[in-house]
Amino acid sequence: MAIRRKKMLADKDLMNTLYDADHFRIALGQLATAKHLIETVCRDYVRLIKYAQSLFQCKQLKRAALGRMATICRRLKDPLVYLEQVRQHLGRLPSIDPNTRTLLICGYPNVGKSSFLRNITKADVDVQPYAFTTKSLFVGHFDYKYLRFQAIDTPGILDHPLEEMNTIEMQSITAIAHLRSAILYFMDLSEQCGYSVTDQIKLFNSIKPLFANKIVFVVVNKIDIMRPEDLDASTQAELQSILKPGDVEMLQVSCATTEGVTAVKNAACDRLLAERVAQKLKAGSNNSGTPSGRLGDLLARIHVAQPMGGVVRETFIPEAVHSLKKYDKNDPERRQLARDMEEENGGAGVFNVDLKENYTLANDEWKHDKIPEVWNGKNIYDFVDPDIESKLAALEEEEEKLEAEGYYDSDESVEDAEEADIRMKAELIREKRQLIRNESKMRKSLKNRALIPRSAKARKLSEMQSHLESIGYDATSATRRAQGQTPSQAQSRGRSATRSENIDAADAMDIDGDGNNARQELLQRAKSRARSQVPADRRVDGITDMKTRSKADKMAKLAQIKMNRMARQGEADRHTTASLPKHLFSGKRGMGKTQRR
Repeated sequence: MAIRRKKMLADKDLMNTLYDADHFRIALGQLATAKHLIETVCRDYVRLIKYAQSLFQCKQLKRAALGRMATICRRLKDPLVYLEQVRQHLGRLPSIDPNTRTLLICGYPNVGKSSFLRNITKADVDVQPYAFTTKSLFVGHFDYKYLRFQAIDTPGILDHPLEEMNTIEMQSITAIAHLRSAILYFMDLSEQCGYSVTDQIKLFNSIKPLFANKIVFVVVNKIDIMRPEDLDASTQAELQSILKPGDVEMLQVSCATTEGVTAVKNAACDRLLAERVAQKLKAGSNNSGTPSGRLGDLLARIHVAQPMGGVVRETFIPEAVHSLKKYDKNDPERRQLARDMEEENGGAGVFNVDLKENYTLANDEWKHDKIPEVWNGKNIYDFVDPDIESKLAALEEEEEKLEAEGYYDSDESVEDAEEADIRMKAELIREKRQLIRNESKMRKSLKNRALIPRSAKARKLSEMQSHLESIGYDATSATRRAQGQTPSQAQSRGRSATRSENIDAADAMDIDGDGNNARQELLQRAKSRARSQVPADRRVDGITDMKTRSKADKMAKLAQIKMNRMARQGEADRHTTASLPKHLFSGKRGMGKTQRR
């Protein structure tokens, strides 16, 4: 909560510096006043519309209300323009994290602040040989000991009262006052910046109250032109006066030649890290100084082992390492390294490291023997054994002994009748199961649909007989009955009794001499009977010749093109898919699981 309050205070001061908080409040006040007036107009005219006597009168009241509202909004042109400019400028401000590790660079104009920021970070800061090149805060980031740091370049500050400072200078003052950081106060002893060393020391003393509870470094820049040792005695005494308290450290750097840039960065980062750790330890300790809370839990899990009894165990370095001569490339008697051997034997790409040189063998003369590692697809090392001949002889002797004892002899298996019967039945079962599988596959290939009607299928007598026998029925009587049935009997059995009687009556009448008329009448009745109709082919309905048929086929193909292109299942397919799939064209977030609201 305290950190958030401090950040809000810093943002408030920066807003006051950049945009004048009074002007900002006035603009927001005018917006609030306009909002109140519009609400009043709305409330009044809604009350009048309730008592209107016609729709036309309601419309006129609405137009009058909107006109008054538009007039009020038209008067807000200047405040809205000002607030829009503030909004755009706020969007261009750098993102400064007040809680992270920060190096803040300040000082007189043109002393090398922006050059130092460009050297330690990747920030693209404009560097020019004239003053006030930097007119706002610039932020750069870098890594040190796997930690993220931010460096802030502030505009130049002149030595005059706070009331006389302009907006550019006040940005630096605000950053120094509110950011918990390490201060790098840059000085130019060569005075090429246009300000004397005495003026720079006076500026340091004037803004020194802002450095309270902060780490401060005095960084002397442009040492390639002038070093502190080259100053006269009086100037050196003034320079040492700001270092007397002991909490201010002086560092030297040259941004033009990058001399000391890394040393300054490392010193500031180390000091800042140590200070932040000390503050955390202090904040996590109780009145007695013992760590408590989360810090105490962390320290309780950290244990550094020490020798028992307070014995001092110094680092042991062997004498051979002490006497080892330091490698010198120009020394002809230096020890030979692999790099030297590479240069002597053709350099990189030509020289190859001899791996056999490091082989550990009983005799060093065996290192470079021409023995392949793999022979006929087998690893030679797997077959190398000093006692391989004796072991092979023992193995052969054991095999001969086993053969003599008849270990590998096996009696031929004699199968009895019961086993043969079981084997035969098992074979029949397997064969039957395979036949069932084949029939099932055939049925599935036909999709369980018969090619011809079941009533029209021809059934063999042998199939019926084998089926009845397979399910355990005696098929003798059924076979005898089927074989005894003649075709004439089957034909007469299929006829109706009425038809037989009619035919017999007709024959009898034919004998009497009047058979022709009776037979003609019977034929007429037979023709009038309803019979099964063969379905007509709709493709040839209304087609008289082959020319018309070919034209109809061509038109059918043309009509099929659109159905194929639209992926229709047929002429009756009217399905319309969604033109905008909801799972692809909805949702407000690009990441996460939320697709739609």
